[in-house]
Amino acid sequence: MTGRRRSSPRPSLRASTTAAAACTAVIASLLSGCGSLPGSGEREPVTVMTWAPEGTKTTNLPGMPAMAQAYARWVNSRGGIAGHPLKVLTCNEQNDSAQAARCAQRAVRGGAVAVVGSYSQWGRSFMSPLEAAGIPYIGGYGASAEEFASPLSYPVNGGQAALLAGNGRQLAGDCRRVALVRPDTIQGDQMPGLLNAGLNSGGRSSALDVKAPEAATDYTDEVTAALKAVGADSAVYGTAVTGGAAPGSCVAASLGDHTDTFFDSFRRLQESHTKVQVGSVLGSVDQSMVNRSGGESGPLEGADVTGWYPVPSDPRWLPMRRVIEQEAFDDSRIDPADQGVQTTWIAYTVLSAVIRQLAASGVSDITAHTLQSALDRGEQSVDTGGLTPDLRWRNDDMLAVADFPRIVNADVTYQVVRHGELVAAQEGFVDVTRTLEQRRTDDG
Repeated sequence: MTGRRRSSPRPSLRASTTAAAACTAVIASLLSGCGSLPGSGEREPVTVMTWAPEGTKTTNLPGMPAMAQAYARWVNSRGGIAGHPLKVLTCNEQNDSAQAARCAQRAVRGGAVAVVGSYSQWGRSFMSPLEAAGIPYIGGYGASAEEFASPLSYPVNGGQAALLAGNGRQLAGDCRRVALVRPDTIQGDQMPGLLNAGLNSGGRSSALDVKAPEAATDYTDEVTAALKAVGADSAVYGTAVTGGAAPGSCVAASLGDHTDTFFDSFRRLQESHTKVQVGSVLGSVDQSMVNRSGGESGPLEGADVTGWYPVPSDPRWLPMRRVIEQEAFDDSRIDPADQGVQTTWIAYTVLSAVIRQLAASGVSDITAHTLQSALDRGEQSVDTGGLTPDLRWRNDDMLAVADFPRIVNADVTYQVVRHGELVAAQEGFVDVTRTLEQRRTDDG
């Protein structure tokens, strides 16, 4: 199968105007009640589930179920989705394989017609119960390989694969030597190959792989190993450059919630070592982490960061921000800059659009099967207001990416920390489809 190709756009004034108009149209659609049919009255409720880990020692994304609940309150106050009240079940996945399976089983027992905007790295545990019940998984975070393989999964982004390949390409522009610090887990084992695909496509050598405990309280040893690997310690460069810069030396870290702990260790050691460029992916680094680490004077200043979506200050996020302000203003769990919250918003945008499409075609019984059939047919693509390319999940829309056959969107954004603020490094999206496909050739 030949992969779909898109160029990496650099929007003109016309493109920016079009994006702004699209955003305005989406806002108008959302504020009109997500497509409620005039005179339709209340229809049968639509029950869905959103899960994510909370209160764990590793990754925590409480904002995802909180955003789902806020969305339900907001849409129900405006007549539901095409007249259907939305009921959101939530589940604490606890970053545990057994609990992930229990969440999926609860979704089945609770009559959920879809699991929407959720996070779990335990795809093998949760996808089987969903597949057995025919329940689609819409807009997961992209943390498990099964999300990009199961015929019942409908991802809205390119997951870890796109982020790491994109970060490799981004770092290739600034770095001659890169050390990757990543978790010593099954999920972490995929990371070097993905980052290296991006580095190699930019003409750079593969990164040096530094494995780290997933939930450590200190990463001094890993920081030391990474700095030594890229030649940024005094033993390699000599005391004359200590405190200066080692040209082309870069350290990339992707440790989820514990990336914060890593950069705290990094900051302490940086004072006695040569300054190096750093990089990461959104979800591991965000604005709040930049602030906590010292802002403009911290180790993340100048960092190359790759994300899936536009920067949080982009006007295309206005509809989401308005919902948060109206329904969850005092809910500290919901950070509009968090990629989990953003992914949940986009996933519910997809759910809403598909239900409205079904209603417009005369289908009033919203079931797991009718949703799956509509998603598979893809008679209309889903407009997310420019936060992603228009989304559709027909066979022809799947990209030819080995190990990730369900990817339909391999776009990423390049961001950078400047003066303590996470801002866009360039306009528009960067399509890493070719980079991911080249990885298949290299690995195969």
